[in-house]
Amino acid sequence: MAKLLMITATSGSNRELADKFAEAAEGMGHDSDVLDLAEVDMPMFTVARSKSLDVVPGMAELKEKMQAADSWVVVAPEYNGSMPPTLNNALAWLSTDWQDFRALFNRRKVGLATHSGGGGAHVIMAMRQQFSYLGSIVIGRNLVSNKDKEANPETIEDMIQQLAE
Repeated sequence: MAKLLMITATSGSNRELADKFAEAAEGMGHDSDVLDLAEVDMPMFTVARSKSLDVVPGMAELKEKMQAADSWVVVAPEYNGSMPPTLNNALAWLSTDWQDFRALFNRRKVGLATHSGGGGAHVIMAMRQQFSYLGSIVIGRNLVSNKDKEANPETIEDMIQQLAE
């Protein structure tokens, strides 16, 4: 049994997709949780703020949930051909503590998914590049859905199986 964390960068359709992953994981006998970055009210990252804030609201809980999971599924819509600001902001804040940051991401299995108004391929490429750069092991299969293309349950199950191995 694996512990999987679904990290969604926005509420709405991407939160629903993260919930589908969580339900499927539990149906396969795994422990799962959903973390909605839109509910974590972090201030916008700037270098000046990173030096003056001792405690970023929600950061301790965010790190704790991420560290406790064996693998993550990151679910995010495409924003201007890349990742949404909530995800970029969270990654920027997480990177301020270098040692914890490396331990958090290095060798962590990550699956990528999106529900996007457009094709969604750009956000998958951007997330794959970012998480690979951080040292994570990004699985090859991903899930892209939109208003005309439902999330494929077989893809969800296969991704969960790969992340749980």
